[in-house]
Amino acid sequence: MAGPLGRLIAEVVATDPRIRVDLVVPVPLHAARLRDRGFNQAELLAVEVADYLNIPLNPRALQRVRATPPQTGLGRKDRRANVRDAFVARKPLDAASVLVVDDVMSTGSTGMECARALRQSGAHQVVIATIALAVLDY
Repeated sequence: MAGPLGRLIAEVVATDPRIRVDLVVPVPLHAARLRDRGFNQAELLAVEVADYLNIPLNPRALQRVRATPPQTGLGRKDRRANVRDAFVARKPLDAASVLVVDDVMSTGSTGMECARALRQSGAHQVVIATIALAVLDY
């Protein structure tokens, strides 16, 4: 599924004149969750996006430094608090515009935290792309 869905994201990015991207970065999983799951779904999508767009991919640009409980069942305020300061950029970025790739966006809290960390490391613009938008009833 990552192939066609990643290419779908890439096609949207490629055809939107407002989006210029220098680097593709997946939302990272915490090391423990990655060990349990065996793969990072956002990274699988990001590989396809970067390949299709012929743009560098850096799956290590961000690190999830704090294990966060699953967001399922949390409201907007709790989701924001849950991921606050959970991500750091591993080193300064040379890229002016970064595309952050994730699978599902609910409230945008994870994407906003990733964007904050990337901007602190030198990114001038951060664009967040997901394959799905969750509809929350709370």
